[in-house]
Amino acid sequence: MADNAEPRPPEPLLDDEALDRLDDFLDSDRVGEDALDLISAHGFLVALAVAPSEQPVEAWLEELFQGEPAYQSEAEREEITGLLKALRDNAVEVLEQGGLPELPFELTLDGLPAEETPIGDWCAGFMEAVFSDEAAWFQDDEEAAATLLLPFMLLSGLFDDEPDMVELAGDTARQEELVAQLPELVLDLYLNYRVPPETPKPKPRPKSPAKAKKPGKGKKR
Repeated sequence: MADNAEPRPPEPLLDDEALDRLDDFLDSDRVGEDALDLISAHGFLVALAVAPSEQPVEAWLEELFQGEPAYQSEAEREEITGLLKALRDNAVEVLEQGGLPELPFELTLDGLPAEETPIGDWCAGFMEAVFSDEAAWFQDDEEAAATLLLPFMLLSGLFDDEPDMVELAGDTARQEELVAQLPELVLDLYLNYRVPPETPKPKPRPKSPAKAKKPGKGKKR
């Protein structure tokens, strides 16, 4: 029965009203020009949910905003930072349960280069979080990390000039496949970084042939 079960649909990390509030704030003149917009911030926060190490809230807020926003009040500061934390925490909860995060765009490029779509912006935001703590992402197994992060790197458009990316950047069919798989790829990263592999149960030590022939040496039952 389990094999025939319908896959769980992706789960939203914030409701539409909360996303609209964040969008309005991040698009306002109260944040600097270099601050991430809503789509990039969403990717950034999902990456923080996946990341192998925890960054202090103050550190990643500084990175996201590239400075300190001109909040109108302390209440607004608490509201906005609370929504950002909730998005990240909800991503952790969804992934912890083996669910897929809902991404704030349609999972198709429609023939456009990724960097000209919200998909590219989201992946660029995701990679910003990786860059902010790069050593932690690559320290245990650099090759495995590079493989798992390759789709995000490719779709971000940030690496199109790299020699090993040129061919992939021109493969639109492959990019469409990766876009369709983005929620699953996020879960794969989470499982790689956040879920320790199961420790195999120790096998009982086999008896040597010599001892097997001497039942009198064993414990009495």
